[in-house]
Amino acid sequence: MQLIVQNKPMLVLGGELGNSSASSAAYMAPHWARLKQMHLNTVLAPVSWELIEPTEGRFDWESVDALVRNARANDLKLILLWFGSWKNSMSTYVPSWVKRDQTRFPRVRLANGQSVEILSAFATATLDADKRAFTALMGHLKAVDGDENTVLMVQVENEIGMLPAAREHGEAAEHALHSRVPKDLLQLLTKRPTQIDPALRQMWERSGAKTDGDWTAVFGDSDAAAEIFTAWHYARFVEALTVAGKAVYPLPMYVNVALNRSGKAPGEYPSGGPVPHLIDVWKAGAPSLDLIAPDIYFSNFVDLVARYRRDDNPLFIPEANNADKAEVAANVFYAFGKWDAIGFSPFSIESIDDKSPNALASAYAVLEQASPAILAAQGHGKMAGFRPRVLEDGTLIDTPVTETIGNFRFTAAFIDPWTPKADQNITSHGGMIIQTGPEDFLFAGQGITVTFAVASDNGEHVGIDSAWEGTFDEHGTWVAGRLLNGDQTHQGRHVRLEPGKFQIQRVRLYRYR
Repeated sequence: MQLIVQNKPMLVLGGELGNSSASSAAYMAPHWARLKQMHLNTVLAPVSWELIEPTEGRFDWESVDALVRNARANDLKLILLWFGSWKNSMSTYVPSWVKRDQTRFPRVRLANGQSVEILSAFATATLDADKRAFTALMGHLKAVDGDENTVLMVQVENEIGMLPAAREHGEAAEHALHSRVPKDLLQLLTKRPTQIDPALRQMWERSGAKTDGDWTAVFGDSDAAAEIFTAWHYARFVEALTVAGKAVYPLPMYVNVALNRSGKAPGEYPSGGPVPHLIDVWKAGAPSLDLIAPDIYFSNFVDLVARYRRDDNPLFIPEANNADKAEVAANVFYAFGKWDAIGFSPFSIESIDDKSPNALASAYAVLEQASPAILAAQGHGKMAGFRPRVLEDGTLIDTPVTETIGNFRFTAAFIDPWTPKADQNITSHGGMIIQTGPEDFLFAGQGITVTFAVASDNGEHVGIDSAWEGTFDEHGTWVAGRLLNGDQTHQGRHVRLEPGKFQIQRVRLYRYR
């Protein structure tokens, strides 16, 4: 699965702006050129409801037009993030006329009757107003950008979820809780029970695997059951926006995810968002979305991305931790190489665009060169990505990892043999291998040492015919540097991408007895 832009596949080398940055063209003015110099091709930028509709029914497009204008001027694409009814669960980016009219636009009520600064997902007026603004935005984008396609995708809302409880307790929510579970969700449970998330299936089965009844009858009366109820109604709200927006201008649309830590209860994290155990609920409730995209700030990147790369969900990571984190560059090679990601984007990208040295810029420079090869290999089993696994608690697993591509088996070690271990930041080590011919491969990244074997264990050995360092120029032509068949490959024993130096090596292997 790939992102196709004007009939060509595109790999998003992105960066997401801080939440407030895009609200000021003057603030952004010095950043555009620097972001391009970092080898980004796409900027993720918020569009807030309060800026485009400060007065009900009157739209101001200057903030949107400034983003489009400046992105084009710097040969960058955009992915716009709709900060509508919710942003990080809360409703702080809605217009003043929405905030102040709590009769028309009711807030969430907790079990004790207290209101919180979150718009209710059960208020028809809120959905209608949000939908009008969103469709106006999509109509404007079609008018000003329908031919040029500066804007690639749109995120619908931002990190949706209920805080600090598992569900709403207002009158409309209580009525919905005691209404029948919709058939679309029940059909998911009954027709594909072995294919849905085990936690969701088990909750349904523990309550008797009922095929009719209200939410408490079908799922029980726990907070975990209440979270399923919350997820469904958030998904239906988003589905209404997505359908309306695509009817005006059918760009790809997605939701992003505020993930949950292990051991936390719904409401301690944003309850009802499309977290891993609720992806299936969201897929059933919001089928018009093109993808569900995780925001990954936790250490266990390797484990989390695996949950979101599914046959029905291409992998896109819109917030891949903060841009200044050392492990981000390793994660991008892993995401593209292992899971065929369509895009990657660290958060607060403008905070590092003037930093030197800049690990992310160096990584993106290599990936920009390798993009044609990556795109050609996607979906064909011709790539592998490598990075050490880190557990949620930060424990580093630096055991070598083995992957098979074609007729060869590759084992990547993450501790560099020629650098004192104390001088290595192993969590920042990572890379990828791309097959370009039967015996030809590109190795890209830093901090990994790769050895080889034949995949069939037939008694043959694998050697290096040639290993060249080099670069691809702006036309995609390989420009060779040094031939590394001596000390740099330990006399043909391995390919080494040394720590702290993002690079590409072009390697031809051969087999011998």
